[in-house]
Amino acid sequence: MAPSGNETVHANGNTILFSGAGGVRLRATRYGDPLSPPALLLHGGGQTRYAWADTATALAEAGYCACTIDARGHGDSDWSPDGDYRADMLAADLAEVIRSLDADPVIIGASMGGLTAILTLGEDPTLTCRALVLVDVAPRLERAGVRRIIEFMLRHQDGFASLEQVRDAISAYNPHRSPPEDLSGLRKNLRQRADGRYYWHWDPAFLDHARMPVDDEEMFNVSRLNAAAQHINAPTLLIRGHQSDVLSDTGARELLSIIPHARYAVLDKAGHM
Repeated sequence: MAPSGNETVHANGNTILFSGAGGVRLRATRYGDPLSPPALLLHGGGQTRYAWADTATALAEAGYCACTIDARGHGDSDWSPDGDYRADMLAADLAEVIRSLDADPVIIGASMGGLTAILTLGEDPTLTCRALVLVDVAPRLERAGVRRIIEFMLRHQDGFASLEQVRDAISAYNPHRSPPEDLSGLRKNLRQRADGRYYWHWDPAFLDHARMPVDDEEMFNVSRLNAAAQHINAPTLLIRGHQSDVLSDTGARELLSIIPHARYAVLDKAGHM
């Protein structure tokens, strides 16, 4: 859910706009032929659409029209005018995007993006997709891992004096991943204010909804997600990072019992990001 630190910006994508719920503008980058089958890539909480740039490039080369989308309050998309970042609003945004397409998309969602997809597709039978890929996410997550993400997001609300500080903060959160040598790619996750300091590229009000997990009161309700997942009929692939502290094998197999037609793959050398 938090920034990965190794995002690259590709010049072959075209910036486009989707309209979300209530007219909130969702900025996206489109890769590939617009007439090709669509694929929507949804990032995790605290990330931006650039987390998916490499994947979108590969999908475009494979014959898809891949769109990476900034969620409301993230990246270059509009902030919620009333600071509302409930799961309902994220699902309503995705529903508007799906309805605007000429064909059923493949939906690929990591972390928050995957949970949004489960709710959207599972609670509205009029919305369909060609396939669903869930990346290291299921209704039941490990609270310690989720708590570590939220603590990371809360820790740096006063910003950073330099890109080196940003790199070091990401490396401390994700020590298994080599820090980038070129720090310029980090700028896409940041806003530089008049005081010269760098701040994460999300609305601070988002953290009012991304609460510490207690009982069943997380941003995405487990019982509600399980109920929604029962109605997902599209071909589904669940991918888990073996080193992830957010999704366990137990949590993954619980989802597989709810979506029995889903396929399951584990990436041995990957974590949540």
